Amino acid sequence: MKLHDVNTGIKKHKRPKRLGRGPGSGHGKTAGRGHKGQGQLAGWTAHPAFEGGQMPLARRIPKRGFNNQWARVIASLNVGELAELFAAGEEVTPATLRAKGLLKKRHDLLKILGHGELTIKLKVAAHRFSETARAKIEQAGGEVVILPGPQLVSERAEKTETAPKAKKK
Repeated sequence: MKLHDVNTGIKKHKRPKRLGRGPGSGHGKTAGRGHKGQGQLAGWTAHPAFEGGQMPLARRIPKRGFNNQWARVIASLNVGELAELFAAGEEVTPATLRAKGLLKKRHDLLKILGHGELTIKLKVAAHRFSETARAKIEQAGGEVVILPGPQLVSERAEKTETAPKAKKK
């Protein structure tokens, strides 16, 4: 193919194919629908996944696992990343992390993990902390602030067990 052949055969105002207009047209009699079968009937169109009665591809492929569409999206950051981006005495919140470009994707909760070293004093506010992250922040002289957010099912169960039960009258 050469450059002058690229647009060959492409017409701006192409005439529609005239179906069922006699044998001279090349599309007469059955009008391109063939003989017999459901495809010859007027108004019939195949489902996009229909493969002529063969088992459709979507049903032939094995399905594995479960994708929970309501699961909370948890953004996680390590203590070492905080030490690189923040100066001593600064406050670390989801808003400041977003401003510095660490939290770009959508998330429901922020969890701080304990990988890396932290030698500066930071006030870190997040929804969850790992035990090692909490220990490293407090060891460096920093402060841990737990933000309110969606609770775990186990945390909700603990609260209902400890709460006094109302008496029925």
